[in-house]
Amino acid sequence: MVPDVSKALSWLEKHYTILQGIQRGLERETLRILPDGSLSKTPFPEKIGAALTHPWITTDFAESLLEFITPVNTNIDYMLTFLRDLHRYASVNIGDELMWPLSMPCFVAKEDDIILAQYGKSNEGRLKTVYREGLKNRYGAMMQTISGVHYNFSLPMAFWQARDGVKNSEEGKAVISEGYFTLIRNYYRFGWVIPYLFGASPSMCSSFIQDPEKAKAFIEQTNGNCYLPYATSLRLSDIGYTNNAQKQLGITFNHLDTYVEGLKRATKTKSADFGKLGIKVDGHYRQLNDNVLQIENEFYAPIRPKRVPRSGESPSDALLRGGIEYIEVRALDVNPFSPIGITEEQIRFIDLFLIWCALAPAPEMSSAELECAKLNWNRVIIEGRKPGLEIGLGCDSYRQPLAKVGHELFKDLLRVADVLDHQDDKQQYRKVCERLDLMFDQPELTLSARTLAAISDLGTAKFGLALATQYKKQLSSEPLSVLTEDDFNQQRMLSIEKQQKIEQNDTMSFDEFLKEKLNS
Repeated sequence: MVPDVSKALSWLEKHYTILQGIQRGLERETLRILPDGSLSKTPFPEKIGAALTHPWITTDFAESLLEFITPVNTNIDYMLTFLRDLHRYASVNIGDELMWPLSMPCFVAKEDDIILAQYGKSNEGRLKTVYREGLKNRYGAMMQTISGVHYNFSLPMAFWQARDGVKNSEEGKAVISEGYFTLIRNYYRFGWVIPYLFGASPSMCSSFIQDPEKAKAFIEQTNGNCYLPYATSLRLSDIGYTNNAQKQLGITFNHLDTYVEGLKRATKTKSADFGKLGIKVDGHYRQLNDNVLQIENEFYAPIRPKRVPRSGESPSDALLRGGIEYIEVRALDVNPFSPIGITEEQIRFIDLFLIWCALAPAPEMSSAELECAKLNWNRVIIEGRKPGLEIGLGCDSYRQPLAKVGHELFKDLLRVADVLDHQDDKQQYRKVCERLDLMFDQPELTLSARTLAAISDLGTAKFGLALATQYKKQLSSEPLSVLTEDDFNQQRMLSIEKQQKIEQNDTMSFDEFLKEKLNS
C-alpha cells in the first residue's frame, strides 16, 4: 500500500511557505532530421556555436542529437519559455532540417548512419567523443539515439531548515543528502506512475528492433509500425535505455558514502566482456577503458543524485564534497504533443510527486529490493494500460490494482497541491491532480494511448514527420520571448572563443591526458 504520510502532510500544511523557491531545470534531446525523415549527417551548426562549450544548446551522443539546457530557475513559466526560445532559435538556424518529436528514432537503417558527436581537436573534446565510441561499441549506437527529457529539481533550503533544523547547505549537507536518498527510494517504489501517465513510446519503427526474439512480441502494421498494445514507454524497456550490463553493480541509494563507493568501484573494476573490445586498436580508441563503467556518468538510472562539479572534479567527488544539491529525473519520454517535448502539466505533477517522495517514509533498500521495485516499472512500461493490471507491493509479496494504488497516491498529492497553491487563485497544481487522476480509470487519456492512436492511423514515420514539419513552421515563426538575438550571438561567440582557448592550452598528448584524467 501507499505509505502513511498523513503526519508529514499535516506538518507541511502548517508550514506552507517552505516550498517557495523550488529550483528547476530542463534538458531536452531531439534528433536533427532531413525533410524526408532521414538522419542529418551535417555537423553541429556553426550558426549556433561550439557544442563543447555552449551553455544552452549542445549535442548528446550523436552529432545530430541536439540537447537543449535551461539554466536553473524558480519560475515554471520562465523556464518553459526559455526552453521554447532555444527551440525557436534552433529551428531557424538548422536550415531546412527538422527536429524529431518522438523519443524513439526512425529512419535509422544502420548504425553507420549515426555520426558520433564531435567536439573539436582539444583533449577534452576528444575524450567526449571517445567516450561515445565506447558507448557505441558496448551497447550499440541505435540505443544511444533514443531521446528523453531530464528534469532537475531541488527543494528550497527553507524546507530542510524547517523540517530538519539545518542552518545552511554546508552544515546540513549530510542531513540533506539523507533526505534526497529518501526521495530516491520512494521514487523507485512508486515512480512507475511517471511512465504510466506520461510514457509516450508505445511503438517504434520496425527497423529499430535488431533482435529477432524481441521482435516476436510486437504487433507489426503495414505502415512499418511495431507496437505492444498496452505499452507506455518502450524507451525505458530493455529495448531502449535500460543497460543490462549494469544490473550486477549492486549500487544502492541508502547513504552517500556507499552510493559513491559503488560508483567508484564500477569505474575501477575490469569487465571481461568490454575487455574483449580492446581499448586502443590499430591506433584508434574503441573506448576510454575496459572497466564496468568508463566514467561515472555511464551509470544508467531513472533518477540520479547530483551536484554541480568544480573544474576537474568527478560527479562522485562533488557529492562527497558538498552533498546532494539536486535530483535529476530521467524517466520522461519526449512528449510528442508539445513542440518543446514537455508541458507545464508534467512539470507540476513531478513537483508534487517529488515533494511527496521526500515526505513519505522510505525504508532502506538492498540491491535485491531495488531490483524487486523495478518489476513494477517493467510491468507499467510493457503493459501499463492493460485492464486490471496489478502493482506488486512488499517486494511483490502481494498485489493491488494499479488504479487503486494510483488513486490512493493522488489523495496525498492533492494535499501537497493545496500547499503549493496557497497563494494561487487559479489552483493550478490542484487542477493538474484532478485531470491526471482520471487517467487511472480512463487509460485512453494517457500520453501513450494518445500516441498509439495517432501512430496506428499514420504510422510512426508519417506521424513523426507531420509533427516535426508542423513544429518547424510554428517555432520558426514565433518571436523570441525572454532571450534576444544578441543573447544568442553573444553565447555563440563566447562558446567558439572558449573552445579555441581550450584547444590552444593543451600541453600534452591525448594518451597522456587520458591517463591522467582517468587516474585522477
